[in-house]
Amino acid sequence: MILALDIGNTNITIGVYEGERLRLVSRMATDRARMEDQYAIELRDILDIYGVRLPEIEGSVLSSVVPPLTAAITRAVTRLTGTKPVVVGPGTDTGLEVAIPQPETLGADLAVGCVAAKALFGGPCIVMDLGTATTLSVLDEKNRMVGGCILPGVGISMDALASRTAQLPGISLEAPPHVIGDNTVDCMRSGIVYGTASMLEGLCGRIEEELGSICRVVATGGLAREIVQHCGREIVYCDNLLLEGLKMIYERQKAGA
Repeated sequence: MILALDIGNTNITIGVYEGERLRLVSRMATDRARMEDQYAIELRDILDIYGVRLPEIEGSVLSSVVPPLTAAITRAVTRLTGTKPVVVGPGTDTGLEVAIPQPETLGADLAVGCVAAKALFGGPCIVMDLGTATTLSVLDEKNRMVGGCILPGVGISMDALASRTAQLPGISLEAPPHVIGDNTVDCMRSGIVYGTASMLEGLCGRIEEELGSICRVVATGGLAREIVQHCGREIVYCDNLLLEGLKMIYERQKAGA
């Protein structure tokens, strides 16, 4: 079995592959104050709940956008499984051509998502990841990662509305029945859900105009499911895109060892 971890700013996504089958997906909160042993204990308990025995883990791979946690979680995984994780970074052979001026600055999560999108969909392709931040990564017709967009995530936008205004409340993320809201909460929900969906549509159109190509669009991330169903174009929702990309990178490293 292969253990894959995607360390994000809000959550750490955990996946275990048994051959080609994704046997489990779980999440734990990202907490910069936790120590290595605390992460090891929580990870051990999650695997135990799903019936995964530690000796069954034959390899591991992780990506991280939280540098202070990368080393601690790497050590925790090594202690638990006896395997040294493949840590996706600037020196990792992912098989992805990164055609930007400073390829070493590409975030590990963006690289992993593009690796999976390249294999599953092919370019030209736009990869949306709606998490703490909303990111769009672009693969051209030659399957090169040529850049993208980064903007505040949906959760950040909702928190800003509630915390920086005197009379707007905290709300849950769900679409109201109409774009034209008739109360404060529905007006906020409309702006967040339909407004974000419209913004994503518009960005895709501008990207396609610059590329000169119509793109496949794939979306992932914890907030994607609620948003992309309200977009006016076809978008493939792929919840486990990053886990798939991590597995592909691990297998590439193993084949080249």
